[in-house]
Amino acid sequence: MSAAPDPAGAPILKVEDLHVRFPVSGGLLGRKRTLHAVSGVDLSVQPGQCLSLVGESGCGKSTTALAIMGLQPPSSGAITVEGRPVYGPGAPDRRARARLAQIVFQDPFSTLNPRETVGRALSQPLMLHGVRSRAERAERVATALRQVGLLPEHAARYPHEFSGGQRQRIGIARALILGPRLIVLDEPVSALDVSIRAQIINLLMDLQQNLGLSYLMISHDLGVVEHVSDRVAVMFAGQIVEEGGWREVFTAPAHPYTRRLIETIPNPARLTGGASEILPPAPEPPSGSIFWPPVDRRPDISQPPEPSALVSIGEDHRARVRPV
Repeated sequence: MSAAPDPAGAPILKVEDLHVRFPVSGGLLGRKRTLHAVSGVDLSVQPGQCLSLVGESGCGKSTTALAIMGLQPPSSGAITVEGRPVYGPGAPDRRARARLAQIVFQDPFSTLNPRETVGRALSQPLMLHGVRSRAERAERVATALRQVGLLPEHAARYPHEFSGGQRQRIGIARALILGPRLIVLDEPVSALDVSIRAQIINLLMDLQQNLGLSYLMISHDLGVVEHVSDRVAVMFAGQIVEEGGWREVFTAPAHPYTRRLIETIPNPARLTGGASEILPPAPEPPSGSIFWPPVDRRPDISQPPEPSALVSIGEDHRARVRPV
């Protein structure tokens, strides 16, 4: 994990009251409904920090990431990267946004053109951003490949000539080629063999330290999240239900959904018969409220979410509650 950033500094990423809704139709009469995929999400990432957004499939993590990258227009809310709005008046164009933030996807092979060499895939963004010198492009491609543990001569090869871990390194190199300060990591190791995951995670941590990068990591693997994160935000049914420093969230989870997620982390002690670590009792929500939303049933996300708020549970630790 990176050194703790200055909490008083301006965040490199700020998301305020983000809503993403999709019109859907179904049923015998084809009546139109609204799917509330993301509802009232607030996030911030400080320079040099890694914030992990965790939750089960379908909770809205990747939709949030796409909105941050400018690939999914929000229904309402505000997103700024380095103080510049991603949408609305004053928002930079796509080329300028690419220099502010980049994304590394889950499956690197599907994001690479099988008919293009790695060198061409990495040099095309440079050409689009005005680097006309062929020698300069070749040098920057070679530098990016070295940064991710590959060799400059790999630029002449095609994607099918690489292993899954090497292709993910290429995807990381492509994200770095324009020099952004914010990288969105969408399940960056979930498609890799277990033996390769640690190598890629260590690479990402080294790059963060050496290049001063900030990460927003989208993941459902809490073992990875615990290893690399400075802060954690837990998402359920389109809402952030708990957020705080990784230690506070993992050692004293408050929301019932967070506790369920943490209990799914494999514990070797349970297999060997040793003493397994037991979570401490959950803190009580503030008087006159309950943790929200309930996890015994998934909320109907075709309906607007009920009013609730993230309230302080402890130092640098908040959870969502609803008055009763």
